[in-house]
Amino acid sequence: MADIEQIKVLRQETGVSLRKCKKALKEADGDLEEAKKLLREWGQELANKRSDKEVGEGVVMSYIHSDNKTGCLLDLRCETDFVAKGDDFKELAHELCLQIVASKPEYITEDDVDEEDLEKEREIIMNQIEEDEKNSQKPDHVKEKIVEGKMKKFMQKKVLMNQVWIKDDSKTIEDLIGEYLAKIGENIEVKRFTRYEI
Repeated sequence: MADIEQIKVLRQETGVSLRKCKKALKEADGDLEEAKKLLREWGQELANKRSDKEVGEGVVMSYIHSDNKTGCLLDLRCETDFVAKGDDFKELAHELCLQIVASKPEYITEDDVDEEDLEKEREIIMNQIEEDEKNSQKPDHVKEKIVEGKMKKFMQKKVLMNQVWIKDDSKTIEDLIGEYLAKIGENIEVKRFTRYEI
């Protein structure tokens, strides 16, 4: 049975309701890290269930870095005006703006990546492998594994949802949004963003 102090700590760290924190701790036999993992999984399940819900409300958030040379505009959507006006939703929008300015993503999801760009990147990687004396001698199936590994890194760099969160490298942006979804209880979607740099 989870004690009240553990529930308070989990609530403070995740922002999820006390009831869900208590349930997660109970299922995790009092293990705080396991309870956090459960809450993330439940958030992802909720996201999957709510993914078909219309996201007609939201915010347009802006951020200008202190150097006044980089900034972004973000269109973040949710289901209701009530959530869009809430502090948690605005906090998420701000965190995403910071991520975009710092990490320079070009796409929101992997589905947004242009097939032509993928082929060009794959070709560049294959050419690098062929020019590298050590790797050029390897069998084709090994070369293909190298290409796949480098393509995964390309996606982690270029796709916002795949990026590691700048404030916690144990989470991706998709994980972060999942946590807020569990907290807020509505579908959340990044519609578009524009990054500016001088």
